[in-house]
This record gives sequence, C-alpha cells and structure tokens, in this order.
Amino acid sequence: MEDVDRQILTLLSAEGRMSFTDLARRTGLSVSGVHQRVRRLEERGAIRGYTVVLDYAQAGLPLTAFISVRPIDPAAPDDTAERLADLPQLEACHSVAGEESYILKVRVASPLELEALLARIRSQANVTTRTTVVLSTPYEGRAPVLRSDDDAEPV
Repeated sequence: MEDVDRQILTLLSAEGRMSFTDLARRTGLSVSGVHQRVRRLEERGAIRGYTVVLDYAQAGLPLTAFISVRPIDPAAPDDTAERLADLPQLEACHSVAGEESYILKVRVASPLELEALLARIRSQANVTTRTTVVLSTPYEGRAPVLRSDDDAEPV
C-alpha cells in the first residue's frame, strides 16, 4: 500500500466525514485524485464502511463490560462465535490466545441486563465466563498509526 493511501486511511479513521476537498488539501493530491484513491480503497476492502460514534449513555446503554469466555469442554468444536452471533448486545468478539478462547465487548442498559446476558451466553455457547465491568472510558476508537511496509516509523 502506498504511503498516500495510508495517509488517507489515517485521516478518515480520525474523521470519517472529512470531505474530499479537505483530504486533498491534507494529502497534497487533487480532489479527483483523492476521490479515485478512496474509491479504490473501498473496492479493495481497506475501507469496509463508515459509521457513527454514539454516546452510549445517551443511547440508553451506559454499562460496558468485557466478558472472557472459556469452553466447558475444550474438546468440543470451537463454534462459540457462531453460537453468540445473534446477540445484539455484543459489540465485538475477539478470538484470543491465553486461558480464555474469546473476549466479548458488550453494552447493556443495567447490571440486571448484564446478568441476564451472562446467563444466556453461558447456556447458548456452553462456556464459563469471567466479567470485567468498565468504570470509565478515558478514550476509545482512536485512529491507528499506519506504518509504511518499508519503514517502522509512523506515516
């Protein structure tokens, strides 16, 4: 990937609604050049979509938790992600190395809803869980530092 494409990705990661005009100004490309590059990045799958960043407390989901899951039977097929895919409270599901198999990020309205969700996760996926409740989030969703293939320095 070219450095200018990484720069475009970094800029859009920080501000997904940045105009082509602003992208052109920040990258030194023409507006049409930026438009073509963004379209190619979308077609290649480097840009998979655009999203809204919510204030979850205002949206009625003030409680965030991380749930580590481990299969009760380690010899059973690893289908936990598929078994839990229909749960709308799951914001993310990460397969991880270590004692747990997956770490789930969930957002719910209350401790009571979290308790019900934990029971459903345990029964639906046949797993044990360990839960960490988030007290505050100083920052989240930060734009990544994209590095050149040739260089370990940030672009």
